[in-house]
Amino acid sequence: MPDRTPALSITLHGSIHEIDAAEWDMCAGMDNPFVSHAFLSAVEDSGSATARTGWLPRHAALRDDRGMLIAAAPLYAKGHSYGEYVFDHGWARAFEQAGGDYYPKLQVSAPFSPVTGPRLLLRPGSQIDTATLAGALTQACRELQLSSVHVTFCTQAEYTSLGQAGWLQRLGVQYHWHNDGYASFDDFLAALSSRKRKVIRRERRDANASGLNFLTLRGSEIEKAHWKAFYRFYHSTVDRKWGSAYLTEKFFPLLSARLGDRVVLMLAEHSGKLVAGALNLAGTDTLYGRNWGCIGDFPFLHFELCYYRAIDFAIAHGMKTVEAGAQGEHKIQRGYLPSPTYSAHWIANPGLRRAIGDHLARERPAMEAEMATLMEFSPFKEEK
Repeated sequence: MPDRTPALSITLHGSIHEIDAAEWDMCAGMDNPFVSHAFLSAVEDSGSATARTGWLPRHAALRDDRGMLIAAAPLYAKGHSYGEYVFDHGWARAFEQAGGDYYPKLQVSAPFSPVTGPRLLLRPGSQIDTATLAGALTQACRELQLSSVHVTFCTQAEYTSLGQAGWLQRLGVQYHWHNDGYASFDDFLAALSSRKRKVIRRERRDANASGLNFLTLRGSEIEKAHWKAFYRFYHSTVDRKWGSAYLTEKFFPLLSARLGDRVVLMLAEHSGKLVAGALNLAGTDTLYGRNWGCIGDFPFLHFELCYYRAIDFAIAHGMKTVEAGAQGEHKIQRGYLPSPTYSAHWIANPGLRRAIGDHLARERPAMEAEMATLMEFSPFKEEK
């Protein structure tokens, strides 16, 4: 007898708590903390990603005819384009000027987290592919009569699969450090040109000569007082950059409680007082730098706390990569090289889809050329 194709059904959920944590994590895997049930529940329960803030949870669950969760996606109905780091404000303005409604849209992402990772989460052994889940998402978008679905900071494999399914593809760039089997920070420095090596040594020397004491804390080592101080640092950075504090004060201790040792908080204190902090999350082989803040003026502290100590940590724990967040060409000279990021977009309106597709067809080669140019500034020794 021929194999029977199982009937599939997709449901959308107004809270991550409507989906069993063990089932969700079976699909999400353990490599990337930003798609874990623990992370997503922390952003919801803290009031950071909620309907009030324009992040209405609509998490997608694809089940077979036995009711087993075989695929999922962290999905939000968005009333704006903030907190995503893949900017589509221009697309929204163009559509609205033409009389369309761009918002709300559907966003598949880890809220407020410009980090690469899986977005279309497939249960191992389920024989469901990315295209099947993508098709279910577009069908949900049609039924809800929304403008679009956006999958941001996805993996390269998802990007390729979605492109083959007819989604529009977009490239971005970040700056990542890669571990070439280094045994120590000095081993890493030895791979750099002499001039760049001297600059980094001077920056580390000056940062460590400012009377600062550095702490690296994980999981239960992080106390309420540490989070209270860190939130003050986080807010000070937001205020200086005229940004928005997407994350509430409740978020950070909740994250720590739920993700345990995957939370790595690096702190600096001066004269017994905490003055700066950098929040990282540890994946299986990647350290993800997320938020940082400082009160006071200390030379090269940002580089020391966010870049160099992250490298120290990655080497000590055998990690392959450090992702130090969005933007920042200055990272190149510190060993963080240009790396592509990927997103894919399904646009319901044919006219808008053509216009965005034409724009992205020009943008992608320009982005590739930009990354090639940026690589010319690599601090590493040239291979002979």
